[in-house]
Amino acid sequence: MSEKGKARRAAYEERQERKAKKIVNWIFVVLVLLAICFIAYTFTIVQ
Repeated sequence: MSEKGKARRAAYEERQERKAKKIVNWIFVVLVLLAICFIAYTFTIVQ
């Protein structure tokens, strides 16, 4: 494989890794928000 192809592949893999980390962070944030909503909902049901 040429040097240009290797560089392009490395850049692509780097972009994919950054996107994957961003998606994992968003999923974590959404889960935390859902947990907070569930706790608030549970407290309103109990009272």
